[in-house]
Amino acid sequence: MSFDPVKFDPAQALALAHATFDIEAAAVLGLKNRVGPEFARAVQLVLNCKGRVVVMGMGKSGHIGRKIAATLASTGTPAMFVHPAEASHGDLGMITAADVLFAISNSGEVQELTSILPAVKRQGVPLLAMSGARQSTLARHADILLDSSVEKEACPLNLAPTASTTAQLALGDALAVALLDARGFKEEDFARSHPGGALGRKLLTHVSDVMRSGDAVPAVGRHTSFTELMREMSNKGLGAAAVVDDERRVLGIFTDGDLRRLVEKGVDLRAGIAEEVMHPAPRTLRSDALAVEAVALMEQYRITSVLVVDTNGVLCGALNSNDLLRAKVI
Repeated sequence: MSFDPVKFDPAQALALAHATFDIEAAAVLGLKNRVGPEFARAVQLVLNCKGRVVVMGMGKSGHIGRKIAATLASTGTPAMFVHPAEASHGDLGMITAADVLFAISNSGEVQELTSILPAVKRQGVPLLAMSGARQSTLARHADILLDSSVEKEACPLNLAPTASTTAQLALGDALAVALLDARGFKEEDFARSHPGGALGRKLLTHVSDVMRSGDAVPAVGRHTSFTELMREMSNKGLGAAAVVDDERRVLGIFTDGDLRRLVEKGVDLRAGIAEEVMHPAPRTLRSDALAVEAVALMEQYRITSVLVVDTNGVLCGALNSNDLLRAKVI
């Protein structure tokens, strides 16, 4: 097959693109009228599963199956993909009676799938099928059938799986969404299965993970001279210093911003002490708070540093916006 660039028709390409969108959108919307009690039964079947959802599919349906398995697993439903051709050569041993087999095939007659159905049924494994052919072998063996049929493919030859795989993907997403809602799946649960992602960092990182502690925390007593206060701030590089009592309970905070405002007012700072220049009763956080709470606090009050205290108000750490940036929380 050769391609003649002279004969390429940009207008035809654009028209086919638009037609593809229309056909695939119609395929997805068509599912809405066919999703009924069988879909609810499928959700209940998976919710009752004591093992995993084992997804199978050949060719393009297999690619869709891998994505559906990944979506299920990341939203609270243990799932894995098993290639049906490998299943008939030993991988069938991965499936137990506690599992649910979720088989996907547009035609419902894929030999690699239909050949293992007797063995699966003998094990007593429930079979959830997704097919575009209600009278197919796969459909007849299924305990529950999800109808993913489409009127036509977006392919001009009506051969390449296009609209049918779009429908399969949408139906799989609908199943995953219904399941996560039924399980009461929350953002925190999603973060636990995505610890390497941005959401995971935001929802799993605590203040104690990013705060400065020990000698790295700038702190002075209430009677500390202004000169020593500035030296402590400069040495620790936080942009602020805590003012504490003899038991290290937080009395106040002094920041770079406070210094600029005092200088602008012409205040003579040479004879001052920490207690006189500090901002009393500053905003604080507990070390077990989420790091995103520190971000919210900083944004709400337009501050760049936060002191961390224990239940008794004793200073135990500090952090600023740069610490949160390094931790990729913001």
